[in-house]
Amino acid sequence: MGNSELSLLHMITNAGLMVQFVLLLLLFFSVTSWAIIIVKYRYVKKAYRQSVEFADYFWKSRDFSASYAKAKQLEGSPVARVFRIGYVELKKTSQAGGVSAAGQSDSEGGTHGGKIVGIDNIKRALRRTINTEITRMTQLIPFLATTGNTTPFIGLFGTVWGIMNSFHGIGQRGSASLAVVAPGISEALIATAAGLAVAIPSVIAFNYFTQKIRIIESELHSFSSDLLNIIERDMLRSKES
Repeated sequence: MGNSELSLLHMITNAGLMVQFVLLLLLFFSVTSWAIIIVKYRYVKKAYRQSVEFADYFWKSRDFSASYAKAKQLEGSPVARVFRIGYVELKKTSQAGGVSAAGQSDSEGGTHGGKIVGIDNIKRALRRTINTEITRMTQLIPFLATTGNTTPFIGLFGTVWGIMNSFHGIGQRGSASLAVVAPGISEALIATAAGLAVAIPSVIAFNYFTQKIRIIESELHSFSSDLLNIIERDMLRSKES
């Protein structure tokens, strides 16, 4: 048995049609998974980095107008997008007689009931934006979980099918020597190895993205709550003045 006969390419090209179909299916899962991993890694990394940058800027400046201008520059930050939506809703409330969009209290105008309606509108806008951001971040991630869960079984199916064909060939030849058995079984085992090779990176990537998205989601809820507290405090000052 020469070295060429033991090469991976030789085993794949000499495998049965079903094993080759399984390998082609695993190739599809692999290419798609790696494409998702690359795209999501860049997206989540940018979202995390720019969210930290915006949060630092916001808490240092405490200026809504300046933070809004900064938020428009950080297009990849979910926290910045949440702030932009909240700021726009706050301006609408301000125009209707609530607190000012600069985070300062209006000295006149705006009933208490109108302010309550205004803060409810801001809450709904923030909650809706957070849900949109979470949906955007988690898009395509379930495919990695599906790949990690199913490709080992797809590979195992190819292996079982290949071994069945090998034994069928042994029966036809009437010989069970190692030289007859080994090539067929090694070709069949490629499917299992390929399934595991596709599944392992997908599972690692799924766990990584899930953890990062959970951190960003927690940051979104915390920032939203802090922003609402600032607005409500300004409304309370406006009521007392």
